[in-house]
Amino acid sequence: MKLNKIKKDLNLEILTAKKFLDNEVKGGYTSDLLSDVMANSKEKYIWITLQIHLNIVAVAKLKELSGIIIVNNRKPDSDTLKKAEQENCPILTTPKTAFEISGELYQLLKGT
Repeated sequence: MKLNKIKKDLNLEILTAKKFLDNEVKGGYTSDLLSDVMANSKEKYIWITLQIHLNIVAVAKLKELSGIIIVNNRKPDSDTLKKAEQENCPILTTPKTAFEISGELYQLLKGT
């Protein structure tokens, strides 16, 4: 499923790398521990987290993730947004909790 469809269907706000909404998403991973994401997420997954610091971009690029969804209406600082833009890493946000958006994403991906 394309990231653009997920953005639209889950009513997400896109903050960075709008040109990369065509990224393919094959699954999702929810965690706030960077080491856990590095150990367990998979290429072309979308990462759901409440983390907003610069290192989220590095982890997303290392694991070749399709994007990051930040929950609870949290917004990264300008340095993180700038780095995400440079690295072509889509960051999206939602006011929903990680639990809510994970369930919605699961249902959406399960239907494909």
